[in-house]
Amino acid sequence: MELIRQYFETITPLSDEDWHYFSSRLTAATFPKKSLILQAGQTEDHLSFIAEGLVRFYIPGDEENDLTFSFSFAGDFVSAYDSFLTRLPCGYHTEALTNTTLLRISWSDLQDIYKNTAAGNTIGRHASEDLYLTLLRREISLLKESAEQRYMQLVIDQPHLIREIPLKYIASYIGITPQALSRIRKRISGIS
Repeated sequence: MELIRQYFETITPLSDEDWHYFSSRLTAATFPKKSLILQAGQTEDHLSFIAEGLVRFYIPGDEENDLTFSFSFAGDFVSAYDSFLTRLPCGYHTEALTNTTLLRISWSDLQDIYKNTAAGNTIGRHASEDLYLTLLRREISLLKESAEQRYMQLVIDQPHLIREIPLKYIASYIGITPQALSRIRKRISGIS
């Protein structure tokens, strides 16, 4: 719980009263490696903070054709946010790639916090902005950069990603086949 308070304190000062009000509504949930946090067709009811672990977002296909479109790491907010906001079922899965612990708040509790705390709206807005900026950066990357550039950016920005995520998911995330990713990795290792 202290991790999330420290994170919020970087956004806005929290009175002890506001923190108690907020933290009393947080629940911790642990998901084992490779388990679904939310399944396509379900409605997202939580905005979560990853205390520990790694989460993958993907559109299900057969095992070789899942379309991975996002990853979230410890210290990130995570949610099927479109479903959370609209209260409609989502069209994709969220999966714990490693043993994952989430600090979660329900949609209804979050609405209550917005109404009853001084810092609630600031924190909610910041979480929304972070989720939006992550999606925008990804979209721009897919439009402007080559697969090799996207892979290199992952290596620079998220070196732990390369170690913890199966290469087939990374290939899907950057929009190429696992074989094409192998060629890129071989070419890059030949340069260094």
